[in-house]
Order: sequence, then structure tokens, then C-alpha cells
Amino acid sequence: MQMEKHMTVPAGKDQLCQLKAGDYVYLTGTIYTARDAAHKRMNESLDQGEKLPVKLEEQVIYYMGPSPAREGRPIGSAGPTTASRMDKYAPRLLDLGLGAMIGKGKRTQEVIDAIIRNESVYFAAVGGAGALLSKCIKRSEVVAYDDLGAEAIRRLEIENFPVIVVIDKDGNNLYETAIEKYRKRIEEN
Repeated sequence: MQMEKHMTVPAGKDQLCQLKAGDYVYLTGTIYTARDAAHKRMNESLDQGEKLPVKLEEQVIYYMGPSPAREGRPIGSAGPTTASRMDKYAPRLLDLGLGAMIGKGKRTQEVIDAIIRNESVYFAAVGGAGALLSKCIKRSEVVAYDDLGAEAIRRLEIENFPVIVVIDKDGNNLYETAIEKYRKRIEEN
């Protein structure tokens, strides 16, 4: 059964563990952006025994690189990027305490296993709706890797940012269950 929920982020395990695949969630609070280049640099920092530029515990990372902000706006179009590009880095970040990720598209089994192991969540944001999603972003500030331009790590203040739980802490995967429901509906007709 799908539920609509409102959640303040960052969020603790107690809140994340209540979410189920298929839940519609409106996030309010602080999240961070990071894409391929930022993930690669964070991984290299960890390999060298260095600290990450942001604390990951209970945080949400949004896989997004915004377009330039228009006058009077904190950010330009802010749609999700394909999550699978971060899959080789995600398990390590989840093991370090990352609470949730926002992106679009499927995840590898290694990421799903790390989500289960760490009682985390993978949210999807609607691809192609970057202009609409940007209206939920109230502030944007580059906090690390400024030299990466659009791929720098940003801290975003968001309000009622719409996402859907795709993979919950138990590994339930909306992409798989939705396909199965559709297949059964076709067979019944």
C-alpha cells in the first residue's frame, strides 16, 4: 500500500526504516548533491586516509548537477541523473553512514545489499522535471570541489521536495514489484 509522507532531512534510521518501496515522500531540510566526479574524488580521499568534505552520517545525497541559476533563483534546473553511474562508490558511502540517495534508474545488487546492510533508502526523483524540482530548492551553496563546476558538492535547503521510495531498507524494489504487478494485470485481462 502506497503512503504519502513528509520527512525532515537529514533523517535517522528510525525514520528511514518506516519507509516502504512505493511510498511518496516530501523531503524538507538539508541534502547534498554529488555526481560522478565528486564521488570519484571522495573515493580517492578515502583511499588516501583523508576525511570527506561533508559528514555523511544520516545525510541524503542527490545525484544531480544543476544548470546555472536564473536571476533571483538559488539554482537552475535540478533534475536527477542516472544513479547507476555512482554504483561503484555507493556501497562504501552507505557503509560510512549515508542515510539515503536520490537519483533515477536501477541500482546494482551490490548497492541493494548495502542498502539492506545499512538500513538505508534509495529514492527516485522524476527525470525530466528539473525545472519543477528546482522550485523546491530554497538555497544552494557549493561546499566542496568548486573546481568541478556543476559537479561540485552543494548543500541544498529544500522544501517539500517530491520523491518516491524505490528501494527500502528490506531491499523491496519498486522497479521489480511494479513490473510484476503489470505482468499479472496483463495476464488477468
